[in-house]
Amino acid sequence: MARDAQGYALHLLNRFAGSDWADKLGLRKPMEKSAYTLTKTGFRLAATAARKFSGPKIDKPARLALPGHTTDLFDLNITEEQQMIRDSVRAFAQDALRPAAHDADEQLRLDDALVAQANELGLVSFCVPEALGGAATERSPVTNLLIAEDLGNGDMGLALGILAPLSVANALTHWGSATQQSDYLPAFCADKPPVATIAVNEPVPLFNPHVLATTATQRGSDWVLNGVKAGVPLANRAELLLVAAQTSQGPAVFIVENGAQGLSFADGRGMGLRAAGLCDVQFDNVVVPAHAKLGTDEFDYGTFIDFGHLGWAALAAGTAQSVLDYVIPYVNEREAFGEPISHRQAVAFMVANIGIELEGMRLVAARAASRAEQGLAFRREAFLARTVAARRGMEIGTNGVQLLGGHGFTKEHPVERWYRDLRAVGIQYNGLHL
Repeated sequence: MARDAQGYALHLLNRFAGSDWADKLGLRKPMEKSAYTLTKTGFRLAATAARKFSGPKIDKPARLALPGHTTDLFDLNITEEQQMIRDSVRAFAQDALRPAAHDADEQLRLDDALVAQANELGLVSFCVPEALGGAATERSPVTNLLIAEDLGNGDMGLALGILAPLSVANALTHWGSATQQSDYLPAFCADKPPVATIAVNEPVPLFNPHVLATTATQRGSDWVLNGVKAGVPLANRAELLLVAAQTSQGPAVFIVENGAQGLSFADGRGMGLRAAGLCDVQFDNVVVPAHAKLGTDEFDYGTFIDFGHLGWAALAAGTAQSVLDYVIPYVNEREAFGEPISHRQAVAFMVANIGIELEGMRLVAARAASRAEQGLAFRREAFLARTVAARRGMEIGTNGVQLLGGHGFTKEHPVERWYRDLRAVGIQYNGLHL
């Protein structure tokens, strides 16, 4: 039976409330994180994936309809169903992601136990149409934006790792052919969804996602991929990758399964987003079949990138909110010369400016997501949202460190991690598709 929007939200909330992770976090000590030491450098062959992707065949692609708004106006108020979803995701972000963030940043990986807790929310199944075993009846970029922001408020690196498989499922639902959807989407509704990610970024100065060095050339009925992708979340664990490459007709996206001959990766140790397990991926004459090219004639690579812009804008807003929430009590409690430092105009104005810029970030992103939800052109708005998030997000991270003084430069406080993560918004194009 098809679920309506309220059923969607209730189902999600029930799954969240019925899970045991909250009790574990409330009554037990945080689970010890296993040590994760990266001892090898250079490119290594990827392990052969054990999962075999297959599912019930469908005659035509299953698409999710938009909510159906017909006006160019947008409303910043959210629905009751969206509020219920936000309450669940926020609780998970604060109770599970925030306590795990420091260790995940140190160990450069997203813990498997945390992934299992995230899967209990059932977010992935709401990216997949009911015809393929999922629970989705419509596609809402606004709801996806809110989810990404709330996860980013817990920790941006962990949020990126959690959202990467959802983004792949969203892209397959949005553009995948009937064969691609039949083969891959049912797996995302299993008890243990596949680890999946999107690879767009490349190790070149001033990278432009519309000008790709990675190439895909036709050889008979197959495609041959060559090139390097940089900073790909979860790459060394991914069972499925969506890879952007240049063809003779322009940029396209290809589905690559882990274990493909010629696929290798190098462990990443970047400045930020360390919890997402960023890696470089090399494609050395990787052969994929003709049907591995994502989508049909309706595929729009530009829109594919635009949805990524929205995702990064949302993550930046969530992390910037973390900075604001942290510095307000700090400056009110920290005393110098016999009074709280918040009594100094320079400090008060800096905190106020963080709040002002944050609201601007949200407004521009909401405008873009609203247009996307209405089926209107949103490329300009998405680019503005990403640009504002990159510039203002870094400014907010810098000011957060500055307000803490010497404390802001130490790992004793999380602001230095948020600064590093916010810096990545201006250079990352990987991993997200709302």
